[in-house]
Amino acid sequence: MKLLDQKVNHYMEISNNCAQSSYLALTEQFEIKGEQVLKALTPLPGIAERGETCGALIGPLMVFGQIYGRGKNSLHDWNIYRESLVPSGKFCRHFEEAFGSTLCHGIQEKEFGRSYQLTDPEELRKFQEADATGKCSGVVRKAVRMAAEIILNDQNDSDEN
Repeated sequence: MKLLDQKVNHYMEISNNCAQSSYLALTEQFEIKGEQVLKALTPLPGIAERGETCGALIGPLMVFGQIYGRGKNSLHDWNIYRESLVPSGKFCRHFEEAFGSTLCHGIQEKEFGRSYQLTDPEELRKFQEADATGKCSGVVRKAVRMAAEIILNDQNDSDEN
């Protein structure tokens, strides 16, 4: 888990992107390839910084999709779809319990005492001055740890069966 924390801190420092940092830390840890997914996550922190779904939720959900999801040749398989919702749903519940919301604005309220309109340059400046990278890195670290624990527990359960 310390290695995951280090990865998150490193990627948050260079990218300031919770979606990409959470995804990259997990894919490296679990040896999953996904450069195209990483690129696709570029505009997804707070869904284009509009205060919507937090990127620290979206990045790990993409990893869950890569691990548990359906591929092109199994789109018809309802069981895979339903089974993929078990770890994903668990992660979403834990995330919301930990942060009080799955929305960027809600998490900002909790972490910063207020929310910011990140599409406004002056608000973005204030957000950055309020230690955005540091506070958001804490959210991403915790989210990545939650996701990793779910994946590891699932792998351990599979190994035992």
